[in-house]
Amino acid sequence: MAEAGEEDTVSAEASGFSDLSDSELLECVDLEDAEESGASVSKPGPSASKPGPSSGPLGKNDKHVNLQNCKRELDVSSPMERFHLKYLYVTDLSTQNWCELQVAYEKELPGFLTPEKSSVLDTGASIHLARELELHDLVTLSITTKEDAWAIKFLNILSTIPVLQSEGRIREFPVFGEVEGVFLVGVIDELHYTAKGELELAELKTRRRPNLPLKAQKKKDYFQVSLYKYIFDAMVQGKVTPASLIHHTKLCPDKPLGPSVLRHAQQGGFSVKSLGDLMELVFLSLTLSDLPVIDTLKIEYIHQETATVLGVEIVSFDEKELRDKVQHYMAYWMGHREPQGVDVEEAWKCRTCSFTDLCEWRKCGGVLTATLEPQAKKPK
Repeated sequence: MAEAGEEDTVSAEASGFSDLSDSELLECVDLEDAEESGASVSKPGPSASKPGPSSGPLGKNDKHVNLQNCKRELDVSSPMERFHLKYLYVTDLSTQNWCELQVAYEKELPGFLTPEKSSVLDTGASIHLARELELHDLVTLSITTKEDAWAIKFLNILSTIPVLQSEGRIREFPVFGEVEGVFLVGVIDELHYTAKGELELAELKTRRRPNLPLKAQKKKDYFQVSLYKYIFDAMVQGKVTPASLIHHTKLCPDKPLGPSVLRHAQQGGFSVKSLGDLMELVFLSLTLSDLPVIDTLKIEYIHQETATVLGVEIVSFDEKELRDKVQHYMAYWMGHREPQGVDVEEAWKCRTCSFTDLCEWRKCGGVLTATLEPQAKKPK
């Protein structure tokens, strides 16, 4: 498949596909030390086990964070408007399934990532890349516009459709579509056919420690793959339209493709000049190729260090339950309600969160106020 090169001047956000299919962010600090049922927490409160801001990036800048002043801000703008978002990633919603306030803080403090988390993410990405290279080579292309970035994804889709038609195996399949009025994008790890001829989605999750995640982590993963299926099925059923994509992403279909992308398209046998030409080919191919919907969902957990398979989970798809959850999560992004932290019985999750010392939900015992401004701790 083609991938963007180091000379890119377009951010991953602009491409619409910086979403990590492995979604490691919640596993960067392993949760094995925080037992789901055994955590003796009566109500959210300051964590004594985490270092104060003086030991990390927030302390160095003495960062004072006002997390939206939610009730007041809800009258002014939605999170989509406030964070200047044209669309969301599937992993944004799956992180909401874990803790909605964590998503809000990540948007308020972009780029905040501890060295430990960065290392785990790099390892997970390397494992994914190795698996991808088992099936095909990567071609590095230079791009200069967001249209070029999306064109690469369209070319990747066009190259994989024939493989799926011939019941082959593909990896890193881009998905996108409008769900509950908001545009979502993501990347499916793998699609292949089972011995019964069913199309199966296989999601790879890597673990730093050699054991399976807790129930809450699996729940987030189940939601993620279910949402991938929902979007993919809509794509092959013709429910995703070019008009919707252009409306949400603000892409210019008439913009000519860059020379590197254009050359790659021609080498692949596609006679195109603009992004609009590619879009037309993609949507026609998706709807006329008779690709099936996804039949089964599978999650494979492997140990990062040894590549040992820790376990395989088969996920049952429940469309009504999925839609109910998505509607609830979208209500936050559309500004219809305040962000919510974890329930009291799941306060153990806070032990692994980078924003524990800033979280007003914890400081107020599970209540988010309109006037509270979380303050970074003063360096000792």
